[in-house]
Amino acid sequence: MTTTLSLEAELARLIVDALHLETAPEEIDPEAPLFGEGLGLDSIDALEIALAVSKRYGFQLRSDDERNHRIFGSLRALSAHIETHRTG
Repeated sequence: MTTTLSLEAELARLIVDALHLETAPEEIDPEAPLFGEGLGLDSIDALEIALAVSKRYGFQLRSDDERNHRIFGSLRALSAHIETHRTG
């Protein structure tokens, strides 16, 4: 079973790889916003992350989910959502 901290580290690597970021995965603050003033991602990045999460963890992040604002709020929030819903 993956611990929350190791899932956060794994997810940070997945985000950096999927988006080809110049940031090192360990430099992503788990509490910082992923979008806007935090990591500075945009809606296209959200689609890329959703696709990578779907492939890696076996469930869909839907673009029409009204909870996306919270789900994608931070690395920690996204990690917690994945931990709850993942199938693989």
